[in-house]
Amino acid sequence: MTICAYATFADPDGNDNERDLALAAWREAGIEGRAERWDDPGVDWSGYDAVVVRSVWDYIDRREEFLAWARRVESVTRLLNPASILEANTDKTYLRDLGVPTVPTHWSSRDLPHWPEYVVKPAVSAGARDTVRTSDRQRARELAEALEAAGRTPMVQPYLDMVESEGETSLLYFNRRFSHAVRRNPMLAPGMSAADLPRATLRTPAPDQVELAEKVLSGITAPLLYARVDLVRLADGSPVVIELELTEPYLFLAYEPGAPASLARALRELL
Repeated sequence: MTICAYATFADPDGNDNERDLALAAWREAGIEGRAERWDDPGVDWSGYDAVVVRSVWDYIDRREEFLAWARRVESVTRLLNPASILEANTDKTYLRDLGVPTVPTHWSSRDLPHWPEYVVKPAVSAGARDTVRTSDRQRARELAEALEAAGRTPMVQPYLDMVESEGETSLLYFNRRFSHAVRRNPMLAPGMSAADLPRATLRTPAPDQVELAEKVLSGITAPLLYARVDLVRLADGSPVVIELELTEPYLFLAYEPGAPASLARALRELL
């Protein structure tokens, strides 16, 4: 039987509620999956036919260590998604190079645009960590300056009111095939907390959203076991990319009955 590692992290609270769904679907597809902590020095990664990067959610403060691990693993077995993808995707400056419409982003503390509200966050982050929403331009500048002083690249974006009505749309692809899409709760809306996330509802994406998501993926030549393209609409209604998740995205497997099997089939195809 094919044996694959499901790379996760030390999670005493059991926050990865997709692991059992994924591993059960892998078994149905003839793949034995074993959860392994990515930073466990005792794991022999060469003993696996592939290592699938999943809930490695503590890499944010250890990015260089994580990327060094990914390169080591890739030298002895198949890594999905590949190390080159992980390196590029874990720093959101990749948005500058996508070649598609993205959320307007200012990349320094100087000469901030005049927007009604600002979202300030570091380029290396996940799950709205160290992210602040403010209508105070001076505070936005100071927050960006603090990130720069800490050696981090700031991202300053306008807060888009449409995320509270239209919502964010996340399109999920497994081996580049569309699986499903969801409307995600706005992370920074008033009254929202971590307990409300990641809640979502299934959504049928509009043709312009599918077109944009597939244009994004067409610009990547490396194999992609999974990809999540997060889109929002600007005030004029046009879709833009807010994030391209290729490292450790929540895949909303429980929201679409066929999604776990689609992920397992995609893994089987790439082995």
